[in-house]
Amino acid sequence: MDFSPIIAQAWGMLSWLIPLMLLAGLLKSPWFKGYIGELLVRLFAHWQLDNQIYRRLHNVTLNTSDGTTQIDHVFLSSYGIFVLETKNMSGWVFGSEKQAHWTQKLYKRSFKFQNPLRQNYKHLKAIEATLGLNPQHLHSVITFVGGSTFKTELPANVTQGIGFIRYIKSFQQRVFSEAEVNAMLKALKTGRRAPTLATHREHAQNLKRRSDPTAERQCPKCGSALVIRTVKSGVKAGQKFWGCSTFPKCKTRQSL
Repeated sequence: MDFSPIIAQAWGMLSWLIPLMLLAGLLKSPWFKGYIGELLVRLFAHWQLDNQIYRRLHNVTLNTSDGTTQIDHVFLSSYGIFVLETKNMSGWVFGSEKQAHWTQKLYKRSFKFQNPLRQNYKHLKAIEATLGLNPQHLHSVITFVGGSTFKTELPANVTQGIGFIRYIKSFQQRVFSEAEVNAMLKALKTGRRAPTLATHREHAQNLKRRSDPTAERQCPKCGSALVIRTVKSGVKAGQKFWGCSTFPKCKTRQSL
């Protein structure tokens, strides 16, 4: 019996089924969801923020004392500098300004993720150091895309969809001249790491190293080694943190 027609038919089905399965997996991946979220924010900003007033940079990687930090979006204007962190999530979101981690509830499952306000704080400090800015003119903005619903009251700078546009436009007092905005834009373009695959890989390695409790760390103030210490008293008793090995001479501390 000749099985070649059956084999040919099966191969024909696999030839489109396998790519379809790979595509379905890609569409569900965190990387693709994140990419779509970033793309939506760029489109919203392009449509709603006048590029003559709000100068924009995307995917900005800056050097820091412990490696690098990667910033989703920066909008520079006479009304201030707005640093935007994007989260592409669905389901219910629970959190507060001071919590270290927020919760995403999707159907019957719950997932913890870092408080994006804390995550964005490091971005603001990197820009502050790069530009030598007064921090009061730097504004942290978070936007959630993907259909999530806030189930707890969150600060005004934590927004959904195009809500970040309204928040940015709510600042109407000029604090910078046009020349200052242009100078800061030039400084960020010069100070940023090249937006290449190699930069992204190095940043990913830095993130992995920072999350490794066994990795060596250097104190950004005095250059001595950082060691893991434990809070001995108070409301945070038992909580671990990175502290300078020369304490009490140097009192630098970083969260784990």
